[in-house]
Amino acid sequence: MNETRTALPDLTAMADYGAAIASQLRAGDVVALTGGLGAGKTTLARAIIASLGHRGEVPSPTFTIIETYAAPPLRLPVVHADFYRLEHPSELVEIGLDDYREDAALLAEWPDHAGGFGHEPGCLAITLEVDEELVGESGAGGRIAIARGGANWVGRMP
Repeated sequence: MNETRTALPDLTAMADYGAAIASQLRAGDVVALTGGLGAGKTTLARAIIASLGHRGEVPSPTFTIIETYAAPPLRLPVVHADFYRLEHPSELVEIGLDDYREDAALLAEWPDHAGGFGHEPGCLAITLEVDEELVGESGAGGRIAIARGGANWVGRMP
């Protein structure tokens, strides 16, 4: 498994990182986003979706669980999911996640609540950690992104 560490001192760096991921994203891929509350999971997902061609608001799927984005206007269909409220991975059948994922990329926040996706060769697992010593232009602490790519991410790591 490939691993990279990327410093994200500010929102511009986060947007650039999202663009790097979006440029390599393919249908069937999963970007599994982990980190504590406020770590930047939704911010990174928004950056990826915007870089794929979405214009406008990208609501957090915390309450809806799943938001979908079609191609066009995006370069490829995307499913943005937030599994925080799931009590058990079996709820995915009820939600119909497999149907949503067909021919789309999945951006998954709180993937552990859905049973995880690390076993899939197209999974790019990103852990976002707050780093108060990494200060950007805003003066706020930045983030560190630790990315681990499955077999299908060899040669495509952001």
